[in-house]
Amino acid sequence: MITRDSLYRRLLTWLLLPLLALGGLMLFQAWLDARQTADRAFDRLLEASTLAIAEQVQWQDERLWLDLPPVALEMLATDAEERVFYAIYDDRGRFVTGNAELPGMADAATGADDELHYRDIQWRGMALREGIRRTRLEDWRQRERFEVRVAHTQEGRERLAHQLLRGNLAYILGMALLAAAILVIAIRTALAPLTRLRRAIRARDPRTLAPLELPLPRELAELRETINELLARMRRVRANQERFIGDASHQLRTPLAGLSARAELALRQDDPAQWHQALVAMQETSARTSRLAIQLLSLTRLDNPEYRPELAPVALDELARRTVKQHWSACHRDGVDLGVEAPTATVQVQGLDWQIEEALGNLIDNGRRYGARRITVRVTDAPPVLEVEDDGPGIPATKRLLMLRPFHRGSDDPDGSGLGLAIVDGIARTHGARLSLEDGHDAQGLRVILRFPGDPR
Repeated sequence: MITRDSLYRRLLTWLLLPLLALGGLMLFQAWLDARQTADRAFDRLLEASTLAIAEQVQWQDERLWLDLPPVALEMLATDAEERVFYAIYDDRGRFVTGNAELPGMADAATGADDELHYRDIQWRGMALREGIRRTRLEDWRQRERFEVRVAHTQEGRERLAHQLLRGNLAYILGMALLAAAILVIAIRTALAPLTRLRRAIRARDPRTLAPLELPLPRELAELRETINELLARMRRVRANQERFIGDASHQLRTPLAGLSARAELALRQDDPAQWHQALVAMQETSARTSRLAIQLLSLTRLDNPEYRPELAPVALDELARRTVKQHWSACHRDGVDLGVEAPTATVQVQGLDWQIEEALGNLIDNGRRYGARRITVRVTDAPPVLEVEDDGPGIPATKRLLMLRPFHRGSDDPDGSGLGLAIVDGIARTHGARLSLEDGHDAQGLRVILRFPGDPR
C-alpha cells in the first residue's frame, strides 16, 4: 500500500517534535522546581523546630534538661502523617534526651554555633531529612555546648512537591494545547495559498494552456512562474504539433486526391491500355505516399521527448557499404555515380544501425532526386565522421538552417516531401552527433557531415 506524503503533516511533525521536546524539558524543570520549593519550605520548618527545641534546653541539676513544647514538633507534622524524631546530645556526644537516638554528622561539630546542617539519611529503613544545630546555653552562669538533632520522614515533602507539580502541569498542558492550536492554525493559514494554487490548477480546462494569474506569496510565486514557463513550452510544442499535423495532412491529401482522381478517370475508360497507364501512375503515387507516411512516422518518433533508445556499438563503415549497395540500383538507373570511401579498419560509433542507415538513405535519395550526377559516401575515423557529398545544385548558406525544418523544400519538386534533412537532424540529435551542411568539392554541390562524439572501442 502506497501512502501519500503530506506537506501539512510533515510541517506539523517537524514543528511539534521540538515543542514536545521543549514540553518535556519544561515538565522536568517543573518537577525540579517543585522538589526544591518543597525542600525549602520543610527545611524552614525543620530550622524553626530545631531553634524552638534549642531555646527550651536548660541547665538543671548539673545537667542539660529539656521541657519540650508540643508546638516544636507539631510544626513538622502535616496531614501526610509524618513521623518526627528529635534528640539532644551534649558537648561530648552523649545522648541526653529525645524520642530517638539519631545519627550525627562529623563536620557539624566543627561548624559555627547556631549553624544548621541538613542532610538526607537512611535510618532504620526510613528515608529521613535531618537537621543538626550546634549551639550553647544562653545563661550567664553556664555556657554548656550541645547539639539538637531533628529528623522527619518525607511524606509531606513528596505530597507538597506533587501538589506543586500538578499545578505547574495544568499550566504547562494548557500552554501546550494553546501552542498546538496556534501551530495548526498557522500552518493551515501558511498553506492556504498552496491550496488555492492546487484548486486553480484543478479547475482549469485541460485544453487550455493559458498562464496562471493568481496572487501568491513570493515562494509560491516562483512555483507559479515555473508552471507558466512549462505551459509556455507546452504551447510551443502544441503549436509545432498542430503545424506538423497541418503540413502532414496537406502532404498526404495531395497524393490521396491524385489516387482518387486517377481511379475515377480509369473507371470512365474502356481501353485496357489506359487502365494500365492509370495503374502505373497510381502505383507510383502510392509508393510516394507510403514513403511519405514512413518519413512522417520516423519524424514523429524522433520528436518525442520521451523516446530514449538504448544505443549499441555500430560499425559505421560496414553500414555505409550496405546502404550504398541497397541504393546503387536506383542511382544507376538514373545515371548517378554512387560510391563509398571508407577505411579498412572498422569505425565504430554508439548508436542505432537502422536509424543511421535511414539517415544515410535519405541523404542519398535527396542527392539523386535533386539533380546530382555523383554521390560519394565517406567514412573517416578519429573522430568518427559520416558524410555524403554530391555535385548537385546545393543549398545556399542562408537557407541551410531552414532546410532542417519539416516540409521545407528548396525546390518545387512534386516528389519531394521536405522531410529528409529534418529526419537526419533528428537522428543526429538522438546520437549526440553534430550535423553540418557545407559546400561540396570546388564549392559545387552539397556536403552533409555527421560528426559523432567518439569511438566506443
